[in-house]
Amino acid sequence: MRRSICFAEPNHALAGEVGTWKFSYTTATSLPKGTKLLFDLLCKGREIDWELPSVQVKDKKNVIWAETPDGKILSAKEIERDEAFTPSYEFILPSEVKAGETLSIYLGAASKDKEDSKKQGSRAQTPIQRRRPFHLYIDPKGKGDYRDPEIFTIDVRGNVLKNIRIVAPSLIARNKRFDVIIRFEDLFGNLTNNAPEGTLVEVSYEHLRENLSWKLFVPETGFINVPNLYFNEPGIYKIQLRNLNTQEKFFSAPIKCSLETDRSSYWGMLHGESERVDSAENIETCLRHFRDDRNAQFYGTSSFENVEETSNELWKVISTQVAEFNEDHRFITFLGTQWFHESPEEGLRQLIYAKDNKPILRKKDAKASALSKIYKSHSPKELLSIPSFTMAKGMESHFTAFDPEFERVVEIYNAWGSSECTEKEGNTRPISSEDKKGVFESEKGSIRKALGNNCRFGFVAGGLDDRGIFGAFYESAQVQYSPGLTCILAVEQTREALFQALYNRSCYATTGVRMVLGFYIAGSQMGTELNTKAKPGLSFNRHITGFAAGTSTIQEILIVRNGKPWHTIRPNQSQYEFAIDDTDPLGKIVLESSDERPPFVYYYLRITQDDGHIGWSSPIWIDQTDSPAPAANTKKSKKK
Repeated sequence: MRRSICFAEPNHALAGEVGTWKFSYTTATSLPKGTKLLFDLLCKGREIDWELPSVQVKDKKNVIWAETPDGKILSAKEIERDEAFTPSYEFILPSEVKAGETLSIYLGAASKDKEDSKKQGSRAQTPIQRRRPFHLYIDPKGKGDYRDPEIFTIDVRGNVLKNIRIVAPSLIARNKRFDVIIRFEDLFGNLTNNAPEGTLVEVSYEHLRENLSWKLFVPETGFINVPNLYFNEPGIYKIQLRNLNTQEKFFSAPIKCSLETDRSSYWGMLHGESERVDSAENIETCLRHFRDDRNAQFYGTSSFENVEETSNELWKVISTQVAEFNEDHRFITFLGTQWFHESPEEGLRQLIYAKDNKPILRKKDAKASALSKIYKSHSPKELLSIPSFTMAKGMESHFTAFDPEFERVVEIYNAWGSSECTEKEGNTRPISSEDKKGVFESEKGSIRKALGNNCRFGFVAGGLDDRGIFGAFYESAQVQYSPGLTCILAVEQTREALFQALYNRSCYATTGVRMVLGFYIAGSQMGTELNTKAKPGLSFNRHITGFAAGTSTIQEILIVRNGKPWHTIRPNQSQYEFAIDDTDPLGKIVLESSDERPPFVYYYLRITQDDGHIGWSSPIWIDQTDSPAPAANTKKSKKK
């Protein structure tokens, strides 16, 4: 049986390239006069998608039009469809097109001049994609009854080499060997080998021995794994790559080398999805994107629990893919869902499972209609509950029913803002909107306020989300920031170890950069609870140490004590170590607990870079479990 032929020329495009594309359709059967053709670019209206064309042929720039076999030009009509995000383009044949004849649809510049095509054509999508489809629907009866489409494909390839990204571990021990992934990327972050022939890249770093120096070609794959690197001496390092053609230099995120360490840092995201890949439509592509393109070491799914967002069938697919992608020492996946209740006692939670193939907890079900019921039917070893977006007015969490066993970490930041504190208190990324219709901050959901009420949790960060309660934000005036990242400090890269580290609050959050930070009191790490019974000296002095290594110059290191800025350091350099003593008598500064627990004080670290990026360490708590006599004795000595 004779088949129609679909052919696009050119049959490839560079990411973000401006040009003109011709889609030729040779029909296998005659198409009568009045036949309707509907051309769908399969776009979602995002900035990264293929540029939507004009239907006005006179515009000449970024236009869509069709040409019949006898040379007649056909204008398109925009057609809105319920199932599509953007309009499709409809043509009506003015005369018959016989079998074997070719009808062409053009997308780009109306001029035949090549220079005009490059300047006035349509801009291709910015993400690379093999066999990117375009659909052509045909209705010979002219009634708009469109069935299965004819399909054109174009390969979207990486554009010219613009950036070299180095993916390296953040924490290592001296003389311990590690691998580095080097990604050659275009302007849009796509892998590319589109570089001048003979381009060489030189690899170097501090204290590099001469016999270990080497040069790299740009590989066809666009990436290369450099194995068996190691550092001889403790310190902060950055691996440097230099393009010998352009003399441009590229640096890795900072690497902290210690004499020895029992933990490593693992970067990833527990909440959020990519602007490029919809996690609901294609969870497999989403997981592959975060693992391979974003080089995340862990990822948690976070679809909303309602049936409209996540059907039972979709949950099965998500569960299956999470189980299949989980791979120790390479990429750890967590099965999770978002649960929201309008009551500020509950608010938004992300529920993370420690195991595979668990049921989705739907609010309409009796056993999951309230957080207390969810906690009652689970154990902290199998489920974590992460309060999120807690300062969003109308969606906030007041932490009045805080559960210390399940709510071990809190999302201090995501792409829609920080819930650390109010803007007046120094929040440089507040939840806000450019018009009055948006969502603004609510002081009642402040994480500092919750910490002051003795809610004890570590800090994680979320990414971009346009689902559920975030659905209306994406195309609104709601202020959007960079997606965040979470660093988990764990003994190994397994799901069990990472889950346990989250339970232990051994983690910190950033606004999206892989800065390295450490925070200790009396030698105990972030997330720790100390007390004066075990360490009586804490009543008189808290020895605070830490370090910060930024991806750019560190503008400020702020130590927050009991919700107030306590000590500020302005390093004005990319790395800094500090040691400071808090000699205020503990009895004078402790906060009273609202329950039977003893008075306490808490500290945490906030790092701000000159490019605006922020990092937050998880807090450290000190309980006053002995008699307050030391503070009283101090007062008496002053009177004398």
